[in-house]
Amino acid sequence: MSGVLSGFHPVREALRAGRPLERVLIAKGAGGPRLQELIELCRQRDVPVRFEPRESLDRLSRGAVHQGVVALGAAHRYRELEDLPADAQLLLLLDGVEDPHNLGAIIRTAHAAGASAVLIPERRAAGLTETVAKAAAGALEYLPVVRVGNVSQTIERQKKAGYWIYGLDERGGETFDQAAFNRPTLLVLGGEGHGLHEQVRKHCDVLVRIPMSGPVSSLNVSVAAGIVLFEWKRRRL
Repeated sequence: MSGVLSGFHPVREALRAGRPLERVLIAKGAGGPRLQELIELCRQRDVPVRFEPRESLDRLSRGAVHQGVVALGAAHRYRELEDLPADAQLLLLLDGVEDPHNLGAIIRTAHAAGASAVLIPERRAAGLTETVAKAAAGALEYLPVVRVGNVSQTIERQKKAGYWIYGLDERGGETFDQAAFNRPTLLVLGGEGHGLHEQVRKHCDVLVRIPMSGPVSSLNVSVAAGIVLFEWKRRRL
């Protein structure tokens, strides 16, 4: 399912049916037992809830009666970390990539480079919309996308599972072609503009950078992902 659902009953039935939803938006100031029921259903289905100004819901619903509730459909279902193969050698964790075209391009490149999954946070990040699916050019049919809560906690969890954590950062101490890329590898990329958040940087084992010529200090995140992912693939070959 994709698109926008407006109104309490359509959203509730979509949740009950287990359809993939990107998030549920509730108008700020709205309340009552029905909305509490909806929030509880979202919690059970692991669907994020956001409280937004009513004007935002009006805009998304395009004039449809929404009763203070709007749901955004996901183009594909998310997977769980537990679903990933035990012998996975490369995972990609995105620290807040918000542009759906970038996310789709990264998913496409990650699949081509041999990654086992892409991990994205629930908050302040693009989800699996139709725009992402189109930019991924079919890769979503083959590459699992896992939605995680806290990025730093996810890194620590993967460390305990034996992963080496490599963060891509323009202040990194090693260049990407010098890094060892021990396996299994968790590669962490920051979002547009801000790069890796400071707390996320602290949890990485190694920070690597792509050397740049000229005054521009960074690349588009999807381009940077391609460079490092295929360096990892070259080492494997």
